[in-house]
Amino acid sequence: MIRVLVVDDDFRVAQLHAAYVASVPGFEVVGIAHDAADAVRLAGELAPDLVLLDEYLPDAPGTSVLRRIDAAVIVVSAAEDAATVRAAIARGAVNYVLKPFAPAVLVERLQAFERFWRSLQADVHLDQAGIDRALQALRTADTPVATARKGRSPVTGEAIVDVLRRSADAVTAADVAEATGVSRATAQRYLSDLARDGRVRLTLRYGTTGRPEHCFEWLGSR
Repeated sequence: MIRVLVVDDDFRVAQLHAAYVASVPGFEVVGIAHDAADAVRLAGELAPDLVLLDEYLPDAPGTSVLRRIDAAVIVVSAAEDAATVRAAIARGAVNYVLKPFAPAVLVERLQAFERFWRSLQADVHLDQAGIDRALQALRTADTPVATARKGRSPVTGEAIVDVLRRSADAVTAADVAEATGVSRATAQRYLSDLARDGRVRLTLRYGTTGRPEHCFEWLGSR
């Protein structure tokens, strides 16, 4: 589970944001703070993986304490001036959500963060392509695969995603082709799209013949 600390000076808004977080599989709210001092204190005590940080706090701007929080941070604020956005990114925020927003906007950012987080597990050794995919996942909203590439079928795309979601292990293009009834080449195209979008992890498996086989593991929400 990804542990989240929610920081907002408005008690009702903080509870609402916490409810949004709790609605996303793979996330849990471990604390709520209403000012900058409590945000820093609770971040140290609870060791969250992610902090949703408001800018307009009663004792100090959220961006002023961003570097004192040892966790990934998504700034969630009504501050729409470029200087605040620049400061947030320069001090380490991984994303910025402008209030007011539709619930789906925050949910999409959380799902993107989950894909990023899972692709950077401690036991994974990355090459440049893997780092690029992780960063791309962080910036990619959780849009349906059907609209991600021109000429792709929505039905086929969702069927392939469903196979990946239900599989406990990494799958090959041949596995997906057999499960969905499409050709192996078609399965490979859709899987390659998902890999480029950071929604699946691509690894190599060596069989008895010595030839590497591409394997795909779902990184999105199940």
